[in-house]
Amino acid sequence: MAKGKKKQTRTCGVLLPIFSLSSKYGIGTFSKEAYEFVDFLKKSGQSYWQILPLGPTSYGDSPYQSFSTFAGNPYYIDVEALIEDGLLAKEDADKYDFGGTEEAIDYEKLYRSRYLLLRKAFDNIYKVNNTKDIIKKFEEFKKDKNNDWLQDYSLFMALKNANGGRSWNTWEEDIRLRKKDAMAAALKKYADEVEFYSFLQFVFKNQWLKLKAYANENGIEIIGDIPIYVAFDSADTWASPELFQLDENNVPIDVAGCPPDAFSATGQLWGNPLYRWDYHKKTGYKWWMKRISHCYELYDVVRIDHFRGFDEYYAIPYGNPTAEIGEWRKGPGIELFDIMKKELGEKKVIAEDLGFLTPSVIKLVKKTGFPGMKILQFAFDSREESDYLPHNYTKNCIVYTGTHDNETTRGWYNQLPKQDKKFCKEYLGITYAKDAVWACIRSAFASVSDTAIIPMQDYLELDKYARINTPSTLGNNWVWRMKKDALTDELSAKMHDYARIYGRLRQD
Repeated sequence: MAKGKKKQTRTCGVLLPIFSLSSKYGIGTFSKEAYEFVDFLKKSGQSYWQILPLGPTSYGDSPYQSFSTFAGNPYYIDVEALIEDGLLAKEDADKYDFGGTEEAIDYEKLYRSRYLLLRKAFDNIYKVNNTKDIIKKFEEFKKDKNNDWLQDYSLFMALKNANGGRSWNTWEEDIRLRKKDAMAAALKKYADEVEFYSFLQFVFKNQWLKLKAYANENGIEIIGDIPIYVAFDSADTWASPELFQLDENNVPIDVAGCPPDAFSATGQLWGNPLYRWDYHKKTGYKWWMKRISHCYELYDVVRIDHFRGFDEYYAIPYGNPTAEIGEWRKGPGIELFDIMKKELGEKKVIAEDLGFLTPSVIKLVKKTGFPGMKILQFAFDSREESDYLPHNYTKNCIVYTGTHDNETTRGWYNQLPKQDKKFCKEYLGITYAKDAVWACIRSAFASVSDTAIIPMQDYLELDKYARINTPSTLGNNWVWRMKKDALTDELSAKMHDYARIYGRLRQD
């Protein structure tokens, strides 16, 4: 660095889930289009690519309700790479119907087809020539001490298939409670399927780390996402019930959610099992350190979802139909993050601190030093001064126009209440509705915030059909995909200009 030159702290990036890439075969994957997206980010002067959790999804297709906190989603495996490796022929892939359209995913058709195709690739590692190296590396992967979760996850998936996809708490008692003889018998009976699911994880990790290395070589860091809770119907809960608030039959005592507020009269009933924080404390938060350490193998920066839950968490009695009855309890607080710092060193973290924040949560975020989040779409309430208005930001925050849970900025602006829209136009200097999205992006870039992250749909000025998720709803979520010709030179030049003008240009 030249003498006297200030170290750049202002940066920018793009939020785009892997599934939203325009890869072939029904869903975004770690394919050549992912590498082209990295090239596009580099050319556009960006520093970050933010994605959503990479875990295997369950009913509802949400990446926040995964079968494992450690495993990766096999849907993201690049089929074309398997063809190049000789594990599949192009005609194998072409004969399946993966459904969907260029701009939407059909998860049902994907589920019916993708595993059959991947199974063929797995069978071929022992049938085709030149796979000795793959087999050797696969055996090493299974023996790696960092993959001690692998057998439990693979057996969980095999048992789930054997039980018609039903939740593990409905399985036969001996296997549900993981009795020694039942576990040994199941591992023997489902040995081939356990191998198959382990192989998928081997391929997933190799392909992802290769893509991440390419991004890093090109000056792009990956922002990943760690949900605070795991799903009840997951290998994590089945394999380690002692970590959670479950009774002697491994049935939840209380579950996670949020109480009623202005947005929801009955609150949000998430249903995830809650942690036995007293147990975690006794172990020195060993499982959490393993979980967070795993995240930093996959990502450069980790966004911790629902950060408030580490200060206080909301407990709803299991079986309640809504979140109206519940109580706040103390979480682990700063202790967990002090141990994280001691064991893992200084790491880049984003604290998802949205929603109603008590003084103690604000204090916790401040103590950690982690940047919080600012959402521009939350700023324009004409009735009151908002913390989300850019003139109220501090440097240590990440500004977004919106997140995966928000409407696209175009959709949001079009349906803003009259008074809020009037204030928004005044604040951002909007004369014509067509300019509203870029006015929001400009405001985010011009703010004092160290980092600005913009969802790809906003750069493309897409309407509400491109929304990723509407919280507390099932169906038509997590399906949007970007058109293959979306990443134009003109858009790249405009993004680069904004990064340059507002001092956020990546410094190579």
